[in-house]
Amino acid sequence: MRVGVLASGTGTILEALLGAGIDVAVVVVDRACRATEIATAAGVAAATVERTSFGKDFDRVAHTKEVVRVLQSHGADLVAIAGYGTILDAIMYDAFPDRVLNTHPSLLPAFKGWHAVEEALTYGVKVTGCTVHIATADVDAGPILAQEAVAVLPDDTVEALHERIKTVERRLYPDTILRYSEAAERRRSTKPEPRET
Repeated sequence: MRVGVLASGTGTILEALLGAGIDVAVVVVDRACRATEIATAAGVAAATVERTSFGKDFDRVAHTKEVVRVLQSHGADLVAIAGYGTILDAIMYDAFPDRVLNTHPSLLPAFKGWHAVEEALTYGVKVTGCTVHIATADVDAGPILAQEAVAVLPDDTVEALHERIKTVERRLYPDTILRYSEAAERRRSTKPEPRET
């Protein structure tokens, strides 16, 4: 399956996906970021669907429609959210049903949302981790595909803990995408042809 990657940051997850041999069709970013440079260096198409507002006037539906259009125009079969900084409208999940995957820096359902690592430290948990799941319109609430625990150390900072989680994420996410893609291909190849009447 060809994968469309959504990114907003340093692109380390994108690097891990490319390094694992995942067929990346296009990288879509919502702001200027290093992920675009990584895509270009790898010979992968990159497109910017800029988020021009972070206020109440932000048109989430229009933004999502444009992201979907770009993904479809590049032939993406599966979408991998890799630190995309914009929550997308349900249109995305209608366009790619059960084919949008996300990685999250906690053991979901604990610590949903953007500040999962900070919240894990604030709550004083001894273990957190990384979750790969099917993304849905409900943020960080889709079916879980894979999880791996990461110990919280007594002297951890947000940065130190997040980096250890990212180390796991950069291995677990590509592995899960490959397994999910292979399973989807098997389902598609064994699906019976419709009978002619």
